[in-house]
Amino acid sequence: MRTGVIAKKLGMTRFFDEAGVHVPVTVLSLDGCQVTGHKTRERDGYVALQLGCGAKKVKNTSQAMRGHFAKALVEPKRKLVEFKVSEDNLIDVGAEITADHFLAGQYVDVSGLTVGKGFQGGMKRWNFGGLRATHGVSLSHRSLGSTGNRQDPGRTFKGKKMAGQMGQENVTTLNLTVWRVDVERGLILIKGAVPGTEGTYVKIRDAVKKAAPADLPKPGAFRKAGGATEASAPAEAEAPAVEATDMGSEG
Repeated sequence: MRTGVIAKKLGMTRFFDEAGVHVPVTVLSLDGCQVTGHKTRERDGYVALQLGCGAKKVKNTSQAMRGHFAKALVEPKRKLVEFKVSEDNLIDVGAEITADHFLAGQYVDVSGLTVGKGFQGGMKRWNFGGLRATHGVSLSHRSLGSTGNRQDPGRTFKGKKMAGQMGQENVTTLNLTVWRVDVERGLILIKGAVPGTEGTYVKIRDAVKKAAPADLPKPGAFRKAGGATEASAPAEAEAPAVEATDMGSEG
């Protein structure tokens, strides 16, 4: 089991494949994704890598976290996430994960916090059909309708689908395809949409329900603290330049 990565969602753009078919893609930036710590079975009871992503001001970092980052010899990070890995896939602390950690064409799972939509009614939140447009229905066409039963049990069951807060939930989208990667700029292009708004962080991991490519770099593609690169992916996985003006508000 390899580690996943943390990436920042920049937005969406599009490409045209060899057949001229329009392909929408989401652009994700690794944003300085580094290994900041290890979890070992002897000390913690499980094996995992702690990754950090995004720059954070020192003055906004607690003293305890300053010591944690200083021990790892990395700059303070805005986002920290743990990924469980096998013992033979541990990566040295301080190493920076590169975009060729994933290969073009492989399947990945992407997790993120969905867009918050506030308080919504039953039709928008749960796709209810609403009430009739006639036959005595007045001023309540989009209302929920009955929410309970008769004298027995005489109450509304827990978990009933009703109006309430919608969005702002952790969601994992399975089996998305890596369209291309740009190693120089640390970009991963995912075919289709991923959870979250522009500027938020998402987690990318190898798909759990699809077989991984045989030539995946193990324990991963990363750049050591000294600058040397390890386990590079094939060169054809690199992408052409992505014009910033192409990124729209589709994300």
